[in-house]
Amino acid sequence: MTDQKTQVSLPHAATRLVPRWPSAWSLGAVLIGLAVVAPIGAILWMALNPEENVWPHLMATTLPRYMSNTAVVASGVALLAAMVGTGAAWLVAMYRFPGSRWLEWLLLFPLAVPAYVGAYALVDFLEFSGPVQTGLRSLFGFETARDYWFPEIRSRWAAIVVLAAALNPYVYLLARTAFREQSGGIYEVARALGSGPFARFWRVGLPLARPAIAAGTAIVMMETLSDFGVVDFFAVQTLTTGIFTTWLEMGNAGGAAQISMVILGLVLLLVGLEKASRSKSRFYQAARHQRPVVTIRLSGWQAWAATALCVVPFAVGFVLPVGVIGAHALANAEGWLEPGLGEALRNTLTVGGAAAVITVTAALFLVYGVKLTPSRLPRKIMPISTLGYAAPGAVLGVGILIPLAAADNALADAILNLTGWDPGLVMTGTAFAVVYAYSVRFFAIAQSAAESAMDRVSPSLPMAARSLGRSAGGALRAVYVPLIRGSVGTALLLVFVDSVKELPATLLLRPFNYNTLATRVYEKASLEQIGQAAPAAMLVIAVGLAAVALAARASK
Repeated sequence: MTDQKTQVSLPHAATRLVPRWPSAWSLGAVLIGLAVVAPIGAILWMALNPEENVWPHLMATTLPRYMSNTAVVASGVALLAAMVGTGAAWLVAMYRFPGSRWLEWLLLFPLAVPAYVGAYALVDFLEFSGPVQTGLRSLFGFETARDYWFPEIRSRWAAIVVLAAALNPYVYLLARTAFREQSGGIYEVARALGSGPFARFWRVGLPLARPAIAAGTAIVMMETLSDFGVVDFFAVQTLTTGIFTTWLEMGNAGGAAQISMVILGLVLLLVGLEKASRSKSRFYQAARHQRPVVTIRLSGWQAWAATALCVVPFAVGFVLPVGVIGAHALANAEGWLEPGLGEALRNTLTVGGAAAVITVTAALFLVYGVKLTPSRLPRKIMPISTLGYAAPGAVLGVGILIPLAAADNALADAILNLTGWDPGLVMTGTAFAVVYAYSVRFFAIAQSAAESAMDRVSPSLPMAARSLGRSAGGALRAVYVPLIRGSVGTALLLVFVDSVKELPATLLLRPFNYNTLATRVYEKASLEQIGQAAPAAMLVIAVGLAAVALAARASK
């Protein structure tokens, strides 16, 4: 009799995991998904229904220049980052040379330095009064800039170098993993057939790693499209700077939305091309237990050449900016005590921490809600909710501020009419809009971590909790949260770090006289006050190193 009851109760408990009617979880999942994709919808609506259609004017004047500069910078950065990242990954994965074990992880360090900080450091290092040109004048006896030729620093080529130095680790990390996961047997066969080192790379390693390299290059191009700090500092007019110019200088939000749609279209095109490339380039391992790649120990000039080739991207992407900015930070010791720095640090911790907690909590709710409901709507919304990560910060700023400002004014008017009290602008007059932008921008990170972690939990565990009378929320707290605590912590840290480094969305959405570390660095550097920007920049780099440590641990 007892056995019969047990057989009946377990299926009943299982059906409780998937309610027939929409529950608070499924409804909440839908609302969260809609809140995340709402800015994209707002941009589309504003682009199609502008108050003043300036599209013909943009097409006839500035848009071709924005497009050409964007194309040159994005393609240049992608090509240089792919070459540097793939080359370094091949050397580290296939060979042993002096310092290779250290360089394997040091090559990730440029990820800790925001590209705009690297731009400020490069200009300070190479400008007329910098150490390089000062040394040249001292060495050759030059007196003025007319006495010698030096390349223009604030130009497209400099922007390409800075962005490639900051972003090549994306390609390096994915390519290194792809090379190491290949079977060592194919390289032994290639060597037996007389293939030299370059032939093995070009004909064997590179084709097999092409999907990973393409994925890393696509990320680099998307990050380049979203950059504002570097191209603005180098006076390169791209689509992103065009958003700021059209909106803030021309006062045309519809035109800014139309430019935003161009950027978003390019990003979606990149994502589509990358997925198509992967689908057409599928490689499978024929053996269950494959032999690992056996690394070759280099000697003589080849060993030192490999070391030099790997040191260069680390030096340009990390040592140079940290050295220049660090020297300014030490020379400007009183800058660490400025009230503005403390306030910017406090604001950064507040909005970054709030965004991390809200984003990860919402992602857990969404993923768990989708698991609980048989409804198709939440399942269809969940992949769309990751679009925010593909959208540049400036694009999200347009999609958030305009509709949020309208809603804010309507809410303030309604409260004033009902109570006679003017609450002011609650959402756009505070840091709410900034936190919202961070949450939308980095929701994909939290969702990916939550989904992969929850998928590793056996379904029998929450089912057992439900059969013992736990509610859906109780099963989440008692079963899932303890088991996915590590992944949740990682997601919190990654969202926080990316929020600290985010510049364009913060510039557009911050309240008046509200600074974070990123905006303080931008403001001071724009005024050529690198010394005053240095302490804040060093704090941003220190936070970025936490993300690098996570990436290094995850790739072990």
